[in-house]
Amino acid sequence: MYISKVTLINFRNFKNTLFEFKKGINTIIGENGSGKTNLFRAIRLLLDDNMLRMSYKLNEGDFNRHLGDWKGHWIIISVEFADLSPDEAVQSLFVHGVGNVEDSTVDRATYNLFFRPKADIRLRLSQLERGDTEGMNAILSEISIDDYETYFTGKSSVDFNDENIYQEVVGDFDAVQFTFPDDASKVGVRVPHQLSISKEVSFTFIQALRDVVSDFHNTRTNPLLSLLKMKSEDIDEEDYASISDTVKELNESIEQLPDVLDVSKNIKETIKSTVGETYSPSSLTIKSNLSDEANKLLQSLKLFIGEPDEDYEGAVHELSLGGANLIYLTLKLLEFNYQKARETFANFLLIEEPEAHIHTHIQKTLFDKLDYGDTQIIYSTHSNQISEVSNLSNINVLSKRRNHAVSFQPARGLNDDKVEKLERYLDAIRTNLLFAKGVMLVEGDAEELLVPLLIKNVLGVSLDELGVSIINVRSTGFENIAEIFHSARIQRKCAIITDLDASIIDYTPQEGDGETLEKFKSKCKNSEIKGAERKAKLDEFVRENDWLDVFYADHTFEVDFLMAGNQFEVGKTLLEVYEDKLTIKLAKEELDSGDVAVAGKRILTMAKNKGKGWFAILLGKYVDYKTYIPDYIADALNFAIPRLAKTVISDIIKYRIGKNIKDDESLNFDRTKAVLESFLINEANLTDLLDTLEGDYEDDAALNFLKAI
Repeated sequence: MYISKVTLINFRNFKNTLFEFKKGINTIIGENGSGKTNLFRAIRLLLDDNMLRMSYKLNEGDFNRHLGDWKGHWIIISVEFADLSPDEAVQSLFVHGVGNVEDSTVDRATYNLFFRPKADIRLRLSQLERGDTEGMNAILSEISIDDYETYFTGKSSVDFNDENIYQEVVGDFDAVQFTFPDDASKVGVRVPHQLSISKEVSFTFIQALRDVVSDFHNTRTNPLLSLLKMKSEDIDEEDYASISDTVKELNESIEQLPDVLDVSKNIKETIKSTVGETYSPSSLTIKSNLSDEANKLLQSLKLFIGEPDEDYEGAVHELSLGGANLIYLTLKLLEFNYQKARETFANFLLIEEPEAHIHTHIQKTLFDKLDYGDTQIIYSTHSNQISEVSNLSNINVLSKRRNHAVSFQPARGLNDDKVEKLERYLDAIRTNLLFAKGVMLVEGDAEELLVPLLIKNVLGVSLDELGVSIINVRSTGFENIAEIFHSARIQRKCAIITDLDASIIDYTPQEGDGETLEKFKSKCKNSEIKGAERKAKLDEFVRENDWLDVFYADHTFEVDFLMAGNQFEVGKTLLEVYEDKLTIKLAKEELDSGDVAVAGKRILTMAKNKGKGWFAILLGKYVDYKTYIPDYIADALNFAIPRLAKTVISDIIKYRIGKNIKDDESLNFDRTKAVLESFLINEANLTDLLDTLEGDYEDDAALNFLKAI
């Protein structure tokens, strides 16, 4: 039995989110604040016996902020189990508790938590006339969190992620239409306390490793004490009797020490001399209080550890952070193994961000080794190392939105063959792809090296700051990778950047063409044909997919970079490409000609001479704030960026102003600065701002990019 789905409605930063899980090891990937901890808390409210008492204490802060006014709405947490065993005890629990009964046995079941208004409130709402908004608002205005109840059910068969179902179950607040009592086929049947699933499964939660030393000092959270307590219950009384007798004798021996007896006598004499015989205690004895009970005696034990390659054994607080965290994690895993040893229907292990202060090799090894076979394990992480070795089909990716988070399943809807190909390719780059807010796919080394440099030097912000990852596919086979960006999988913008390879010359054969020119024309023609075929194929591939678009260089990256107005930057590389002065002079004239047939052929020759990657490195040394970003790259970046904040736009313009003034002190941007202040407080729009910037300095290299926003 394993958790197959978790549905969260209106819970914390989840508005309406579905998580899908598989048997074995699952991974939750997400940036800070995306809701990994909230997901684990939701699961624990249903399955962690230590959390059940807290489940009745949800409050206003547990409602998702998108609701605005939470009053009257429900929080819904639903867990679906799959692959239920036909074992009689399992079926007894689920058929009578939370199973969706259609036959004599069930293989799937749901378990739900509803945090909702109490019955009297729901009854009053159901008695309202349809459309009576005033009456509804009057009832809702009186509600406090004390008017809410926590309600556990099973046997529900509806999809709570369906907004229509939410309206049917909770109510339609716009139409003012509510139902009472519950429809058991939708809400499910109340689960009696004695059938609580949490009592029938082995469940361990290992929290994020942040301050484990303090946890070792706390008797409630010390994992060693938990282990010892478990073992103390298994100690045979006859085997322990001799130890108990020894402790009693030790207590008596300590009490009879002359110094102890002397202190006891002195205390009595001092009290008597201070307050007199009448008010003095009738007796006073110093006793040794070493416990002879097994559980208390075992819990007095301390753990001492030696770091690798060291002889010294120290206490936990003497270890490095990584060492202490590793020991803590080990003890919690052992605690889980002890729990798992008892007969349970299923085993669940939740581990929150295990990577803290642990070496990258240990992270990978931990993930690779930690597979108990009969246990479903769910990690949350933002570790590059753990995400790289996670199975793509077992990953949920969390992404932040305004006031809520969403969950993506990268492999949803893909067949096993496609998933296998994706996993093989993504082993090296999946971290960039899965953690990014937007993605740019490029076909070669030149784009991978120069596009990030262009963005940083021209705009003053890096791709990392913009939340965009650039992925070098190293071919024009974009489809396999790009397929992951889809409404059913990862809902993030992905810009494909590739070359049309349109010929830079007229390749029509002419009389007098020499052998070299004929070969060049033939190559240009073949490239153009392939480029047109690639365009037709890619355009069809991205059609009707709002998350994908393709951006084409008319010719090639090098040619389009040059023709965008970057003759100066390319010319600076001539001394590093050629040695002959006459060749350098001729090449400079060709690059500055403005004729794509002449200049394009020269830069392609230069790139071939040095190798495209090395030529890009050379060129990168001369890319600065005056360099122009080719339009197709600017458009691709704007597509990949989910939303460019006003503060980022402001930073770009301030950067441009500063760079231009530093280069030419006669420039005056006072008008732009004034409009920028108005823009930041919503008194001017972006068009006003860019028109003013263009008026102050029409040749600014970033204008094309900013206008494309």
